[in-house]
Amino acid sequence: MFTGIVTDVGEVIAMTPRGELRHLRIACSYDPDGIALGASIACSGVCLTVVAVAREGARTIFEVDAAAETLAVTTVGTWACGTRVNLERALKIGDELGGHIVTGHVDGVARTISRDDFCDRAPEGRPFEETRMSRFWIEAPRALSRFVAKKGSVALDGVSLTVNDVDGDRFSVLLIPHTLSVTTLGGRRAGDALNIEVDLMARYAARLSEAR
Repeated sequence: MFTGIVTDVGEVIAMTPRGELRHLRIACSYDPDGIALGASIACSGVCLTVVAVAREGARTIFEVDAAAETLAVTTVGTWACGTRVNLERALKIGDELGGHIVTGHVDGVARTISRDDFCDRAPEGRPFEETRMSRFWIEAPRALSRFVAKKGSVALDGVSLTVNDVDGDRFSVLLIPHTLSVTTLGGRRAGDALNIEVDLMARYAARLSEAR
């Protein structure tokens, strides 16, 4: 279980086919002594199980396997050496729930329709560029768009975001400077694919409604 609050940005340094699996080595800044074998780490929203961990120089390297289902419904199959990924360690009892409840079970791949960068009026004494923000319009797969609601929550590449507006299968999110700087979303452009996980509560509410 995760919250959608990214705590590091890692880098894929190797991706090796192993039958229907893909074996990945990911470099990060986490303390290797705090990562147990079998631990779950969300990698751009995809919950993956650590199968090996070591320190190599100044970096920590952890290894994970991506199964056929993961490769089919997420962007993992397109990753290569050098791909940057948002990382989040699994939630511990007592941790602050800063985002929303995220399972790491990606529902599908959404597409970035547009990105609009703009600057709000800066408060006195603050550099103007610190107020730079970005509005993204995202197109969700038709089967998932019904779970996206205005002012609801959605996870994109593992980042917890609030939905601003909804228009059919498309919705917008507003990214503040902090999110742009500490996640991979700052480098996203129109046409880019994003892992999407819809809000868990919305999914269960829809299921209960269907049952009635």
